[in-house]
Amino acid sequence: MTKRSSFMRSAALAAVLGISAVGSIVSISAPASAAQEVHIVEGYALQGFDPVAYFTVGAPTPGNSEFKAEHGGATYRFASAENRDLFNANPEKYAPQYGGFCAFGAAMGRKFGADPQAWRIVDDKLYLNLNKEIQQRWVADIPGFIRGADHNWEIIETIEDAKLADEKMAPKGLTIGAQ
Repeated sequence: MTKRSSFMRSAALAAVLGISAVGSIVSISAPASAAQEVHIVEGYALQGFDPVAYFTVGAPTPGNSEFKAEHGGATYRFASAENRDLFNANPEKYAPQYGGFCAFGAAMGRKFGADPQAWRIVDDKLYLNLNKEIQQRWVADIPGFIRGADHNWEIIETIEDAKLADEKMAPKGLTIGAQ
């Protein structure tokens, strides 16, 4: 990636996120640590919210530490034993896309944290966004942003966000935004 194209990528991301191109993009959310493929906060994926409840209740529901399950190197909490068992029977159905990182961020080639309150189920898959403001931008072209994020996730899944933010270390082939 040339310096000019890297700067343009950073400037485009900053413009879309509504922050200064001169400022640090990483400061808007805690970056992923090395090899972090699932967004974990205080030891739990989805910040301890029950992934099954998004589908069954239709709302973010805090999990209970009594009902836990492991999947993809992360611990999930559930509101009930029934939800835990549903998850264990089909974790791919209930686990959030992009490891629970922001779907809009993934479309931009980054791994930003996500707010469990900024969510949407699309085609029977759970997507999260950094916050509700970013989610409104993502909603403007959900299919396009999902295509962009799906493409990028294959490239960035195992890369820490700090490397994605560094123009010298960023992988080639990323798309920026909706496809």
